[in-house]
Amino acid sequence: MEQEEGDVLRRQLRIIEALLFASTEPLRAADMAPYLGEGANVTKLLKALQAEYAERGVNLVRRGDGWVFRTAEDLGFLLRREEHETRPLSRAALETLSIIAYHQPATRAEIEEVRGVATGKGTLDLLMEAGWVRMRGRRRTPGRPVTYGTTEAFLDHFGLETLGDLPGLEDLKGAGLLSGRLPADLQIPLPFTGELREDEDPLDPSDLGDPEPVDEES
Repeated sequence: MEQEEGDVLRRQLRIIEALLFASTEPLRAADMAPYLGEGANVTKLLKALQAEYAERGVNLVRRGDGWVFRTAEDLGFLLRREEHETRPLSRAALETLSIIAYHQPATRAEIEEVRGVATGKGTLDLLMEAGWVRMRGRRRTPGRPVTYGTTEAFLDHFGLETLGDLPGLEDLKGAGLLSGRLPADLQIPLPFTGELREDEDPLDPSDLGDPEPVDEES
Protein backbone atom coordinates (compact mmCIF):
# COMPACT_ATOMS: atom_id res chain seq x y z
CA MET A 1 0.00 0.00 0.00
CA GLU A 2 2.78 2.40 0.93
CA GLN A 3 4.62 1.53 -2.27
CA GLU A 4 1.49 2.29 -4.29
CA GLU A 5 0.99 5.65 -2.57
CA GLY A 6 4.63 6.48 -3.14
CA ASP A 7 4.28 5.70 -6.85
CA VAL A 8 1.22 7.94 -7.12
CA LEU A 9 3.03 10.77 -5.34
CA ARG A 10 6.07 10.47 -7.61
CA ARG A 11 3.89 10.46 -10.72
CA GLN A 12 2.03 13.57 -9.51
CA LEU A 13 5.33 15.36 -8.88
CA ARG A 14 6.53 14.44 -12.36
CA ILE A 15 3.30 15.74 -13.91
CA ILE A 16 3.63 19.08 -12.10
CA GLU A 17 7.28 19.28 -13.10
CA ALA A 18 6.39 18.67 -16.75
CA LEU A 19 3.56 21.21 -16.74
CA LEU A 20 5.79 23.90 -15.24
CA PHE A 21 8.67 23.27 -17.64
CA ALA A 22 6.29 23.39 -20.62
CA SER A 23 4.73 26.69 -19.57
CA THR A 24 6.29 30.07 -20.30
CA GLU A 25 4.10 31.73 -17.66
CA PRO A 26 3.55 31.03 -13.95
CA LEU A 27 0.85 28.41 -13.36
CA ARG A 28 -1.69 28.46 -10.54
CA ALA A 29 -2.52 25.40 -8.48
CA ALA A 30 -5.99 25.39 -10.04
CA ASP A 31 -4.41 25.17 -13.51
CA MET A 32 -2.56 21.99 -12.57
CA ALA A 33 -5.23 20.25 -10.49
CA PRO A 34 -7.15 18.72 -13.46
CA TYR A 35 -4.01 16.79 -14.49
CA LEU A 36 -3.40 15.21 -11.09
CA GLY A 37 -6.53 13.27 -10.31
CA GLU A 38 -9.24 13.76 -7.72
CA GLY A 39 -8.16 14.59 -4.20
CA ALA A 40 -4.62 15.69 -5.04
CA ASN A 41 -3.21 18.28 -2.63
CA VAL A 42 -1.61 20.53 -5.25
CA THR A 43 -0.17 23.04 -2.79
CA LYS A 44 1.52 20.28 -0.78
CA LEU A 45 2.91 18.76 -3.98
CA LEU A 46 4.26 22.13 -5.14
CA LYS A 47 6.03 22.69 -1.84
CA ALA A 48 7.55 19.21 -2.02
CA LEU A 49 8.81 19.91 -5.55
CA GLN A 50 10.09 23.30 -4.41
CA ALA A 51 12.14 21.59 -1.71
CA GLU A 52 13.58 19.15 -4.28
CA TYR A 53 14.81 22.03 -6.44
CA ALA A 54 16.03 24.24 -3.61
CA GLU A 55 19.74 23.46 -4.19
CA ARG A 56 19.65 23.13 -7.99
CA GLY A 57 20.50 25.54 -10.78
CA VAL A 58 16.82 26.31 -11.23
CA ASN A 59 14.41 26.87 -8.37
CA LEU A 60 10.64 26.55 -8.16
CA VAL A 61 9.37 29.93 -6.97
CA ARG A 62 6.01 31.49 -6.27
CA ARG A 63 4.90 34.63 -8.10
CA GLY A 64 1.60 35.92 -6.76
CA ASP A 65 -0.80 32.98 -7.10
CA GLY A 66 1.37 31.27 -9.70
CA TRP A 67 4.40 28.97 -9.64
CA VAL A 68 7.30 28.94 -12.09
CA PHE A 69 10.85 27.64 -12.53
CA ARG A 70 13.51 30.36 -12.50
CA THR A 71 17.31 30.43 -12.47
CA ALA A 72 18.72 30.22 -8.96
CA GLU A 73 19.48 33.72 -7.65
CA ASP A 74 23.15 33.00 -7.03
CA LEU A 75 23.58 31.99 -10.70
CA GLY A 76 21.72 34.92 -12.18
CA PHE A 77 24.98 36.65 -13.17
CA LEU A 78 25.45 33.96 -15.84
CA LEU A 79 22.30 35.01 -17.66
CA ARG A 80 22.52 38.78 -18.04
CA ARG A 81 22.13 39.04 -21.82
CA GLU A 82 18.45 39.94 -21.60
CA GLU A 83 19.20 42.83 -19.27
CA HIS A 84 21.70 44.31 -21.71
CA GLU A 85 19.34 43.93 -24.68
CA THR A 86 16.36 45.43 -22.89
CA ARG A 87 15.99 49.18 -23.16
CA PRO A 88 16.05 50.68 -19.66
CA LEU A 89 12.95 52.46 -18.43
CA SER A 90 12.93 56.23 -18.29
CA ARG A 91 12.89 57.98 -14.93
CA ALA A 92 9.23 58.90 -15.51
CA ALA A 93 8.35 55.24 -16.18
CA LEU A 94 10.28 54.05 -13.11
CA GLU A 95 8.55 56.59 -10.88
CA THR A 96 5.15 55.75 -12.33
CA LEU A 97 5.72 52.01 -11.90
CA SER A 98 6.90 52.48 -8.31
CA ILE A 99 3.88 54.61 -7.41
CA ILE A 100 1.45 52.13 -8.95
CA ALA A 101 3.12 49.24 -7.13
CA TYR A 102 2.91 50.94 -3.74
CA HIS A 103 -0.35 52.82 -4.10
CA GLN A 104 -2.53 50.55 -6.23
CA PRO A 105 -5.23 50.85 -7.25
CA ALA A 106 -4.10 54.28 -8.49
CA THR A 107 -5.59 56.64 -11.07
CA ARG A 108 -3.52 58.83 -13.35
CA ALA A 109 -4.43 61.88 -11.26
CA GLU A 110 -3.21 60.15 -8.09
CA ILE A 111 0.06 59.21 -9.79
CA GLU A 112 0.51 62.82 -10.87
CA GLU A 113 -0.22 64.03 -7.33
CA VAL A 114 2.65 61.94 -5.97
CA ARG A 115 5.08 62.76 -8.78
CA GLY A 116 4.17 66.44 -8.86
CA VAL A 117 4.17 66.47 -12.68
CA ALA A 118 1.83 65.33 -15.44
CA THR A 119 2.04 61.68 -16.47
CA GLY A 120 1.79 61.15 -20.20
CA LYS A 121 -0.45 58.41 -21.54
CA GLY A 122 2.60 57.06 -23.38
CA THR A 123 4.27 56.23 -20.07
CA LEU A 124 1.34 54.13 -18.93
CA ASP A 125 1.07 52.52 -22.36
CA LEU A 126 4.76 51.56 -22.18
CA LEU A 127 4.30 49.90 -18.80
CA MET A 128 1.21 48.04 -20.01
CA GLU A 129 3.00 46.87 -23.16
CA ALA A 130 5.77 45.51 -20.94
CA GLY A 131 3.08 43.52 -19.13
CA TRP A 132 3.89 45.02 -15.73
CA VAL A 133 0.85 47.29 -15.35
CA ARG A 134 -2.80 46.68 -16.17
CA MET A 135 -6.06 48.54 -16.00
CA ARG A 136 -7.90 47.20 -12.96
CA GLY A 137 -11.25 48.97 -13.04
CA ARG A 138 -12.85 52.38 -12.65
CA ARG A 139 -12.99 54.45 -9.48
CA ARG A 140 -16.47 55.16 -8.14
CA THR A 141 -15.95 58.91 -8.29
CA PRO A 142 -17.04 61.63 -10.75
CA GLY A 143 -15.60 60.90 -14.19
CA ARG A 144 -15.04 57.24 -13.22
CA PRO A 145 -11.26 57.37 -13.77
CA VAL A 146 -9.40 54.19 -14.69
CA THR A 147 -7.46 52.54 -11.87
CA TYR A 148 -4.11 50.87 -12.51
CA GLY A 149 -2.32 48.03 -10.75
CA THR A 150 0.63 45.70 -11.23
CA THR A 151 0.49 42.22 -12.74
CA GLU A 152 1.93 38.84 -11.85
CA ALA A 153 4.41 39.43 -14.69
CA PHE A 154 5.67 42.41 -12.67
CA LEU A 155 6.21 40.15 -9.66
CA ASP A 156 7.95 37.57 -11.82
CA HIS A 157 10.29 40.05 -13.53
CA PHE A 158 11.42 41.61 -10.26
CA GLY A 159 11.67 38.30 -8.39
CA LEU A 160 8.85 38.97 -5.91
CA GLU A 161 6.49 36.40 -4.43
CA THR A 162 3.98 39.04 -3.34
CA LEU A 163 3.81 42.83 -3.25
CA GLY A 164 4.67 42.57 0.42
CA ASP A 165 8.21 41.67 -0.70
CA LEU A 166 8.77 45.11 -2.23
CA PRO A 167 11.52 47.22 -0.60
CA GLY A 168 10.49 49.87 1.90
CA LEU A 169 9.54 53.36 0.88
CA GLU A 170 12.70 54.81 2.44
CA ASP A 171 14.79 52.51 0.24
CA LEU A 172 12.98 53.75 -2.85
CA LYS A 173 13.40 57.39 -1.88
CA GLY A 174 17.08 56.75 -1.17
CA ALA A 175 17.46 55.30 -4.67
CA GLY A 176 15.84 58.40 -6.12
CA LEU A 177 12.79 56.55 -7.45
CA LEU A 178 10.32 58.56 -5.36
CA SER A 179 10.39 62.15 -4.23
CA GLY A 180 10.27 63.05 -0.56
CA ARG A 181 6.85 64.62 -1.12
CA LEU A 182 4.65 61.59 -0.42
CA PRO A 183 1.01 61.61 0.69
CA ALA A 184 0.41 60.59 4.30
CA ASP A 185 -1.78 57.64 3.26
CA LEU A 186 0.85 56.00 1.04
CA GLN A 187 1.33 52.59 2.65
CA ILE A 188 3.24 49.37 2.11
CA PRO A 189 0.93 47.33 -0.13
CA LEU A 190 -1.24 44.40 0.82
CA PRO A 191 -0.34 41.01 -0.67
CA PHE A 192 -1.25 40.74 -4.34
CA THR A 193 -4.80 39.51 -4.99
CA GLY A 194 -5.86 41.34 -8.12
CA GLU A 195 -9.42 41.63 -6.85
CA LEU A 196 -11.38 44.86 -7.22
CA ARG A 197 -11.86 46.89 -4.07
CA GLU A 198 -15.05 48.44 -2.75
CA ASP A 199 -14.40 51.77 -4.48
CA GLU A 200 -13.81 50.19 -7.91
CA ASP A 201 -16.18 49.09 -10.67
CA PRO A 202 -15.26 46.50 -13.32
CA LEU A 203 -13.92 47.78 -16.63
CA ASP A 204 -16.35 48.26 -19.50
CA PRO A 205 -15.68 46.33 -22.74
CA SER A 206 -14.96 49.63 -24.48
CA ASP A 207 -12.15 50.40 -22.01
CA LEU A 208 -9.81 48.02 -23.79
CA GLY A 209 -9.82 50.30 -26.81
CA ASP A 210 -9.88 53.69 -25.06
CA PRO A 211 -8.81 53.49 -21.40
CA GLU A 212 -8.80 57.23 -20.75
CA PRO A 213 -12.04 59.10 -21.65
CA VAL A 214 -11.84 62.79 -22.44
CA ASP A 215 -13.87 63.73 -19.38
CA GLU A 216 -11.50 62.00 -16.92
CA GLU A 217 -9.88 63.95 -14.09
CA SER A 218 -8.27 67.18 -15.10
